[in-house]
Amino acid sequence: MNRLFDRLLTLTASCVVCLSACQTYRPVRTTVEVDYGRALPVGADALIRLGPGDPVPDLTGCWVRREEILPVLDLSLAFTRSKHAAQFFPIEGISQERAILSLERMADLLETTASAADFQRAFEEEFDVYMSAGWDGRGGGVLFTGYCTPLLPGSLQRTARFQYPLHALPPDLIKAKDGTTLGQETRAGLRPYPKRREILSDPAYRNLEIVWLEDPVDAYIAHVNGSAFVELENGDIARFGYAGKNGQPYTSLGKALIEAGEVPADEMSLAAIRRWADRTDPARIQGFLDRNESYVFFTPIKGNPHGSLNLPVTAERSLATDKTLFPRGAIVFVDTELPTPQGGLVPFQQMMFDQDTGGAIRTAGRADIYMGVGHRAEQLSGAIQSPGQMYYLFLK
Repeated sequence: MNRLFDRLLTLTASCVVCLSACQTYRPVRTTVEVDYGRALPVGADALIRLGPGDPVPDLTGCWVRREEILPVLDLSLAFTRSKHAAQFFPIEGISQERAILSLERMADLLETTASAADFQRAFEEEFDVYMSAGWDGRGGGVLFTGYCTPLLPGSLQRTARFQYPLHALPPDLIKAKDGTTLGQETRAGLRPYPKRREILSDPAYRNLEIVWLEDPVDAYIAHVNGSAFVELENGDIARFGYAGKNGQPYTSLGKALIEAGEVPADEMSLAAIRRWADRTDPARIQGFLDRNESYVFFTPIKGNPHGSLNLPVTAERSLATDKTLFPRGAIVFVDTELPTPQGGLVPFQQMMFDQDTGGAIRTAGRADIYMGVGHRAEQLSGAIQSPGQMYYLFLK
């Protein structure tokens, strides 16, 4: 699935280091230039195990909110126990058996410990804590962004108002077992799947439209989030989830707008993109969108959108990371800050679960927090750009 702010802007910033895993993550400025998109060296570890005496996360708040956590934990556990999950282990030295036992024991502790303090003591005695290697490979920090399921106006038929389609998955798009796109099936064999511009202009795709949206930015928002709820003119809500993508490279719209001088870098956000589109000729908007060769396909769904593990994603509990680096379904403690609707920041220290991935989330220094459904979730997810750290928790 694709993601929101990461696609708005490819980011570099001042270096950040974690002062203490037990406190809110606080960035410390240095003269080192940060590149959260930097790939780890080949063979480098994505997880760094904390040693004796290193501060560990304070999970007492997780015990207090255990009723929220346990249903999401159960989803991860069901996936990790499955035969399908076996192909993804071991990863970072973590076996499938250890991942299963870790989830089972965490559930036991949440359910059976008598107090938050007892839970914290048991966690520290029984679990190892692994810090993300981060942008620099040494635990330097992670940039958290957000994604959501936007609520957009639309129609199941093309009308004068609704002219911008979302497409169903074409039958000639071939995937690997892990869901990655292999290419387009032709009589001559597989070839790279057509790019965005080609899909939108080729009559062969005109029978694959499953919903029509009001403007190209709405369609863009659906693509970068990988799901959308569409409010129809009769008031019904049609739900669409991620079905696949063409496998072509992603180009950030936000970065393109900054480089072209259309939007200042320090003002870049989803709201800024919408304001830019409101004052820009439609053909020019489409020209910028077409620079992104990646194209996402959708399918009608019931219930909540599903992530890359085919699990329903849960607001502020499901995390998207690079699945070539991090264990699927695992317990993750996230320590960062999130924006408020009023423009401030509040600490976010929460147990989450690694249940999704993102097309541009491709390093140890990046992660995406699912923020839920609707306009508020869109507003918040579009504003998240927060340094922090994430800690994976595995039974000793």
